[in-house]
Amino acid sequence: MPPATNNDQLTNQIDPRALRIRTNGGPANDIVPTESTTRQRRRTSVALALGDAHPRAELEASRRQFIDYDGLSWPSSGTRERLEATPAEAEARLDKLSGAIRTILECIGEDPDREGLLETPSRYAKAMLYFTKGYEENLKLIVNNAVFQEDHDEMVIIKDIEIFSMCEHHLVPFTGKMHIGYIPRGKVLGLSKFARIAEMFARRLQLQERLTKQVAMAIEEILEPLGVAVVMESAHLCMVMRGVEKTTASTTTSSMLGCFRKRTRTREEFLRLVRA
Repeated sequence: MPPATNNDQLTNQIDPRALRIRTNGGPANDIVPTESTTRQRRRTSVALALGDAHPRAELEASRRQFIDYDGLSWPSSGTRERLEATPAEAEARLDKLSGAIRTILECIGEDPDREGLLETPSRYAKAMLYFTKGYEENLKLIVNNAVFQEDHDEMVIIKDIEIFSMCEHHLVPFTGKMHIGYIPRGKVLGLSKFARIAEMFARRLQLQERLTKQVAMAIEEILEPLGVAVVMESAHLCMVMRGVEKTTASTTTSSMLGCFRKRTRTREEFLRLVRA
């Protein structure tokens, strides 16, 4: 018997009772997940996207809690080491990173000892640690008891949150704006926290698709609302400075959860208000 594939492993995690057969015009034998299964698959897909490529590691990653430890959300493999470093260890990390940047300068034919580049390795090392500080941030501390009981059941939208992040493929920035909407189920979140949650996930090596989904899932986890919608529009310097070199190209991604995913009118209302 051939070994099980990753898809087989994921299928085995899904309760068959959570599936139903499509009868409304879909193709024969087309299995459609229910809401609980859809949520499980969403969480599994994100965890796997962030996990190790090895099948066993993927399976383990799919079972992770949203908050992995100490309030950290989807941390990288070295997050704990970085977070718990002593001052001496942090200084050694900075020196190692600076040395790597010096090597890059030498490899491109530059002189790292000339006046203009003399402090560049150290400057860039500090900047890179700042660009990726989101790995160390704690979602629980960001929320900081700013969840309030409120009998409000209409849509809440926070528009035009500025985003600065780093493309994990080329280590160059992508920038844009994020729009977040949700429909409360008895709880609301302080408005400034949405921008801070977006910032936490943006200050990492990212894909725009993953960033959009992580923000949506974090809000869903915190508030358990009727639905969450996140749309992000951004420009990627890896498309502007290299490759196709299209300076006007932009990328739009979305993540729709709950009623925004299930109800066309709710989704359309959100998108209309975002464009207004």
